[in-house]
Amino acid sequence: MNVATTISNDTSYYGDEAATLGDRIVAAREAVGYSQKKLASRLGVKLKTVQGWEEDRTEPRANKAQMMSGILGVSLAWLLSGEGEGVLEPTDTTSGSEDIQGILDEIRSLRTDITQATQKLSTVEKRLRARL
Repeated sequence: MNVATTISNDTSYYGDEAATLGDRIVAAREAVGYSQKKLASRLGVKLKTVQGWEEDRTEPRANKAQMMSGILGVSLAWLLSGEGEGVLEPTDTTSGSEDIQGILDEIRSLRTDITQATQKLSTVEKRLRARL
């Protein structure tokens, strides 16, 4: 059972003390409103892969963890260890929250694009160095 799935007015939204990597993935994914299927699609992995991470049966490779942190808007350190910038407690929604959510989604998308471009640049640089 994931610690991050319970939200109530009396308790805190997220318990870092008992959270596992899977719990943090669930908390971050739910905070941005993504389904497991959408996260899997954004990361280029199978749905079963995300399910395995969230259930703490497997762990993501470093490149997928880095991409996931960008997509979900949390620091890589927080995702892996619970330390650093993670999910925020939910706040009351206002009429402008849809606009803000759209902007945040766009920022997350840009972070993902930048991460992927950086990885591709690294690959091209390695090829160039091998030929020099």
